[in-house]
Amino acid sequence: MSALMHSALPVPTTVLYCESPEIVGTPFYLMERLDGRIFGDAALPGIAPSERRQIYFEMARVMATLHNLNISSLGLDSYGKAGNYFQRQMVRWQQQWLHSKTRENRALDTLIEWLCNNIPDDNARALVHGDFKLNNLMFHPVEPRIIAVLDWELSTLGHALADVAFNCAAWRATPSEFGGIRGLDLNALGIPSESEYVAHYRASGGDPAGLSPFHFAFAFMRWAVIFEGIAARARNGNAINSRAQAVGALATPMALRGLEALQ
Repeated sequence: MSALMHSALPVPTTVLYCESPEIVGTPFYLMERLDGRIFGDAALPGIAPSERRQIYFEMARVMATLHNLNISSLGLDSYGKAGNYFQRQMVRWQQQWLHSKTRENRALDTLIEWLCNNIPDDNARALVHGDFKLNNLMFHPVEPRIIAVLDWELSTLGHALADVAFNCAAWRATPSEFGGIRGLDLNALGIPSESEYVAHYRASGGDPAGLSPFHFAFAFMRWAVIFEGIAARARNGNAINSRAQAVGALATPMALRGLEALQ
């Protein structure tokens, strides 16, 4: 975040970074406190339809800003490895699945096998957030304007379309599937369709060319593996959230959504 403080992307000011694990048990940083709104529900209850639309289009605009940042001028050339991002990611997520696996998930196995056999030959490189979604953004207290992009733990140099597909997964999942908006009356709510949203990302300078079923399947594979990890921690008694068992059960529906994206 320190590298981004003077860029076009809104981030909190970093106040302190401490490498020593002696204070809290791990390296940590402090950032400024901001006054704003974080929306935990993608349906944006209590917000006027016209503002909902502006909020979604603002999210698309800021995502495009992120992907257009000049890595070299920000001093981030060494922030991630060169080469095919998806190839590296598939190795990582396969390992994560094997590490967290405590039950069979045939849908996830099938999805991972397909993805490994269909990795695009594409070495595009941009700064990616890794978890770019509505509840990781802080909006102005009264304006539909993002004042901070938060939670950079999964950020790296990678492929912008991974962020785009992950961000668009909400349109392809139901509200019961970790807060998606599929099945809602988007027109009445004022929420743009997925195609409108991607078009606004393009109009804001993003490049969605090449966005394909692979990218959406990859996004849902990540969700499925993450939920399997939560399920494993719940069974082992290591989960902090009391809803961990129910959340972990979403692994199969997420894997099925990934397979659905391939149809």
